[in-house]
Amino acid sequence: MDDKSYGFRFAYHYGGRISLMKCGSFLNFRIMKCSASIKTVFIQSVCYLFAVLFVYAAVSKMLDFENFQVQLGQSPLLSAFARWISVLVLAAELMAALFLLTGRLRHIGLYFALSLMVMFTAYIFIILNYSSFIPCSCGGILEKMGWNAHLAFNIAFVFLAASAIVLDAWVGKARNAGYGFLAQAKWIAVAIAASISAVALLYLSSEEVMRHSNPFIRRYPHHPAEYSASFRLNNSSYYIAGFRGQRIYLGNYEFPSYLMSLDSSLSHQKMERISFSPDSIPFKNIYIRIQEPYFYLYDGSVPAVFRGDAKDWSITTAFKGVPYFTKLAPIDGASVAFRSNNSKKLANVLGVFNMESVPKISYRRNLLQKQIDGIFDTDGTLLYSEGMKKMVYLYYYRNEFIVADKYGSLAYRGHTIDTITHAKIKVSELKGGREFAMSAPADVVNSNAAVFENLLFVHSLVRGRYENEKLWKKSFIIDVYDLISGSYLMSFPIYHTSSSSLNSFAVAGGYLAAVIGNDLVVYQLKDALKKEIKKE
Repeated sequence: MDDKSYGFRFAYHYGGRISLMKCGSFLNFRIMKCSASIKTVFIQSVCYLFAVLFVYAAVSKMLDFENFQVQLGQSPLLSAFARWISVLVLAAELMAALFLLTGRLRHIGLYFALSLMVMFTAYIFIILNYSSFIPCSCGGILEKMGWNAHLAFNIAFVFLAASAIVLDAWVGKARNAGYGFLAQAKWIAVAIAASISAVALLYLSSEEVMRHSNPFIRRYPHHPAEYSASFRLNNSSYYIAGFRGQRIYLGNYEFPSYLMSLDSSLSHQKMERISFSPDSIPFKNIYIRIQEPYFYLYDGSVPAVFRGDAKDWSITTAFKGVPYFTKLAPIDGASVAFRSNNSKKLANVLGVFNMESVPKISYRRNLLQKQIDGIFDTDGTLLYSEGMKKMVYLYYYRNEFIVADKYGSLAYRGHTIDTITHAKIKVSELKGGREFAMSAPADVVNSNAAVFENLLFVHSLVRGRYENEKLWKKSFIIDVYDLISGSYLMSFPIYHTSSSSLNSFAVAGGYLAAVIGNDLVVYQLKDALKKEIKKE
């Protein structure tokens, strides 16, 4: 017999008996045994690697849990659910590590690890492609990674988990129906699809909650407005009167006939004098507002409203018949929005004065809503958006603003993101009800505001959830709202100068100007804000 031709060899000869072994089977047995051993080592290595990764990440988060919650609170995907997701992520990472280190639960642990890594990968992908700002909430050394590197890192671990799942099924239960390659591939696909869907659903749900029913969580994108320049003023009596072209105009309460103007870089200063000689008008508090091509000079205690040409700074028109007012916002060359306190018991009321209409005065008594006294509880800031052709009234002591058309008809009532729905003030009657005064310090919610096109900028004095205390101590927080949808968009800080008093601020096309104590500062608006500017 030719043992080569049949693939056999003599194993031994004893007592006349010959034992044969097929060479191919012997080699295949050794190779299969060796291959299975390599697969087992690979699977165990992947399990240990994931366990170390999850335990390390979880411990890093626990050691700085407050910061971890803050980072999740700033996430564009998870802001609304930061409180319970921060706990859930820690529990999931530790549970996955436990399963991976337990032999009987190893296969489940690998699926757990796969799902977590797919979720983290989907999260980063959405952050990079659909978010205007990028937070970080990974913990430990992974915080030092760039986001693209982090994405690649996660994808690599997704492939490791998927490979280990297939090999673990092959090594452990290769001959059992339902544990083959196709079956594992199906379940891997299901796990990946479910994980991506979960993250996408969280993103959509969080966006809806944050914009329309915000649980008082602010979002701070990376530098939506950046400091550009500052200019030292000689006193603190200046306020921003408005903009004309690329120049910022400042009025001065002590010298109401003069305007100071500077370019947006604050490098070129000019002085303008308003040509006006009133005859025995008992002015008490003159204010100037620029709204191209006009400027307006007014004092509600007289009452008097004058309009002039901003080219030569001369008064050309007097608004005759205007009522006494406490707030005023120019609408166009013929009309102004005003707030008066001639309602019952001196309560505030909004109205529109149009010198070309009959009657000239139109009160809108349904706009302001009384909570306590109708005076202090309805106090606020009156603005007008030229781009939107809308009046905006923001309450000082509650989380509400009113949007109306230029005739005073209500468009809608919006809310700021804080939770103060009722004014926290105490009011006392004096002189038999002829005068009223606050009998205790009031809790101011919205200190000041500015409007540009569809954006409402609010200086808030209320600290939100997951916010850095140091940031509040050294800056003014500006919240931004979209007047078209009535939704919250984002927040950003304006930092204190030598003063911590924000006197006034206003927004033009590409920048925000603010008077802080004796300083005029300019912040340039960046893409995160500019892309939100729209025409209705």
